Amino acid sequence: MPKRILQGVVVSDAMDKTIVVRVERRVMHPVYKKFIRRSKKYAAHDENNSYKVGDVVRIEECAPISKSKCWTVITEEAAS
Repeated sequence: MPKRILQGVVVSDAMDKTIVVRVERRVMHPVYKKFIRRSKKYAAHDENNSYKVGDVVRIEECAPISKSKCWTVITEEAAS
């Protein structure tokens, strides 16, 4: 089974080797049939502390690293 890859914006980089990424998706409202934005925050592993708040990053699913961390940041070199 392939690993999931999501794209989002870094909203926190206060922790060591961890960033919090907000991923937004658009879903249709069941009654009003209007598209609304839903977001979820994921803790992702950032080995070099290289990403700052506001950066757009891609994260990839991985084995659990800690209680809340099971995503890693994909670097641009690894993605291509």
